[in-house]
Amino acid sequence: MINFIIDAANEKIVLAIVAEKQSYTTTHINSRENFDNFMKLILNFFNKIKINISDLDRIYVNLGPGKFTSLRISLSIAKALSLSNSAILIGFKSDDLINKNYKNLVKFNKKKKSIKSLIKPIYSS
Repeated sequence: MINFIIDAANEKIVLAIVAEKQSYTTTHINSRENFDNFMKLILNFFNKIKINISDLDRIYVNLGPGKFTSLRISLSIAKALSLSNSAILIGFKSDDLINKNYKNLVKFNKKKKSIKSLIKPIYSS
């Protein structure tokens, strides 16, 4: 099972893959330039680790609190990837992350404690 995590609610954009035996993470500065090229960042990340986007089973996206543009773009891309790949889309809040441990986020969801059905971003100014 391949889990893709998008966390753009904070000062850095974090893209992570958590698979059964491996995990990969990359970070980028949370800036307008990176959001203009957000899909390129994702594609470069997948090419670097040699994983096909169509192999994704679950996509996690941080719902905030965070900056409006960061959340809006990351959520839009997560929804598009989910729809195009029939992957399950799962929203999480920044509070669900403990010490930026994305592996625990996936374990947390397996216990059915995170939100799945309704995605409502939380914007902060």
